[in-house]
Amino acid sequence: MAEDLNYYSTLIAVADDCPVDAAEVPKPRGGRPTVAVLQYELISGAPYGLTQEDVLFETWLRRQDPPPRDLSEQRRAELRKEFFSRSQACLRASPLPKKHGWGLLFDRDGRIALCPMESEEYRRLVEGRAGGPGDSGRGDSVDTGNGGVRVLKAMRSRRS
Repeated sequence: MAEDLNYYSTLIAVADDCPVDAAEVPKPRGGRPTVAVLQYELISGAPYGLTQEDVLFETWLRRQDPPPRDLSEQRRAELRKEFFSRSQACLRASPLPKKHGWGLLFDRDGRIALCPMESEEYRRLVEGRAGGPGDSGRGDSVDTGNGGVRVLKAMRSRRS
């Protein structure tokens, strides 16, 4: 994996055609977790603990049928290298900001937390108001030091 696919000091804002007005927890479909459910569980279970690459790989791994269990570190590393040897869609294509109303907030180290679209923090970031996004809960701010958090829109679900 030669290329770094992570975002830094970035908010992936909800898509313009997102169908909800407030963030919602995704639900399984057909008794199985969807990509949205898996990504939500991973990110909400470890705010600012995972990178985009971690979330993409873990989501793929958990969707395998059957999901591999008790992988050695070496085997996990091999699978991860193989996974990223192919092009991967970034989290701008995730169903969380496209359909479920969750912004994806990346800190300066590329780690992700969920940011509900109805929150004051989300509004402040999208509007570009001064003050930065606040404390990440780890004693450091998502702020880049110059007050700048880049805002990118999630990809639309439909063509305009």
